[in-house]
Amino acid sequence: METGSVTTPFGRRSMTLGMLASQVMAGEIKPDQSVDKWKLFRALCEAKPLLGIGDRALAVLNALLSFYPKNELAQGNGLIVFPSNIQLSLRTHGMAEQTVRRHLAALVEAGLLVRKDSPNGKRYVRRDRAGEVDEAFGFSLAPLLARAEEIEQLAAAVMAERLHVQRLRERITLCRRDIAKLIEAAVEEEIPGDWQGPYGEFRDLIEGLPRSPTTAQLELLLDELTALRTDILNRLEIRIKSTKQRGNADYIERHIQNSNPESTSELEPSFETKQGAIAEQDNDREAVARDKGRGETAYPHGQKKEEEQSRRPDVRNDGGGLKSFPLGLVLQACPEILAYGPDGVIRNWRDLMAAAVIVRSMLGVSPSAYEEAANVMGPENAATVMACILERGGHINSAGGYLRGLTRRSEKGEFAIGPMLMALLRANAPAGRKVG
Repeated sequence: METGSVTTPFGRRSMTLGMLASQVMAGEIKPDQSVDKWKLFRALCEAKPLLGIGDRALAVLNALLSFYPKNELAQGNGLIVFPSNIQLSLRTHGMAEQTVRRHLAALVEAGLLVRKDSPNGKRYVRRDRAGEVDEAFGFSLAPLLARAEEIEQLAAAVMAERLHVQRLRERITLCRRDIAKLIEAAVEEEIPGDWQGPYGEFRDLIEGLPRSPTTAQLELLLDELTALRTDILNRLEIRIKSTKQRGNADYIERHIQNSNPESTSELEPSFETKQGAIAEQDNDREAVARDKGRGETAYPHGQKKEEEQSRRPDVRNDGGGLKSFPLGLVLQACPEILAYGPDGVIRNWRDLMAAAVIVRSMLGVSPSAYEEAANVMGPENAATVMACILERGGHINSAGGYLRGLTRRSEKGEFAIGPMLMALLRANAPAGRKVG
């Protein structure tokens, strides 16, 4: 079978040192060495990134192996296969012959095959009188057998790298979730401090990651996220310790009541919109209404009452148990409403509520719908919701119907402003308008 002999390619194909090295290596196969061809092929599929071969070249190699009569590659079984390009095309599910030839050349260049060309370049076999193969011309699979151990080691390295990357991604996901939820908890609990800074750093780290990051980039990102998480935890732990030292039970209880354990937001919630929002059906028929328990007559359409609410001093009102957020956070998330404040500036809650009255009229929200929202949510929260609706006005068909829907959900305890603000804060973080 002359497995170890050196042969040069037919025709214009030139001989290279790589081809010679592959043939020399094939000549060093031990007489008793053997390997399962399909097990070796699976290892090749794993190790392909390190061997420099593609999927289609592997498909051609799979077809060549199918012409080898035994399951075990061994020198005693003969290591040369000699199918024609037409037969290879059929076993590669109709791959064009030119493509087959190109990938055969790639396999030879990668040192996985050795050409044993006949004098005329054809592939054929000579048999003896007993029908046994005497001499064959085609492709030798000897390099596969000679490099079997190396290929298995490369496959193991690729699998270990893949597992390492998978674990890195899992740890990054957990770290991202921790950071997002810790910042959200700090904002909802009104913990003093600059939480916009860590949030901006967090978004910069995530958005700076390429679409297909390398292992080194993932490791660096994990280190930076871990450091950021540690910093946030340290700040929160300091706050917890200071709270314990104060020993104010009412203070602690208030923070527990303000927490939202049912929130599933990870600081990246989707802003809820209703494309089929309920159409506004209130045509401002209310002219006179009675204030609860006071017997005072409200102004027609609630317009003057809104103006009076907008002139009230800054009071934290959790209307109906709905939580209010710091004004600075609201304006960072909803910068569009700044243009409707007095002189284009919003300095306090009174300015925001006055701007909300103007926005309400501009968006076609009836006075009664806004008044109902203010009664249920509280005037500050109603103004905050109007600012959010203005910010995402292009996504809401009926601002009045949407506001009534949120009011009904707030009455049932099913609505929280936090996720809405967090989504807008993320969307507007790069813009970073200044509050006047």
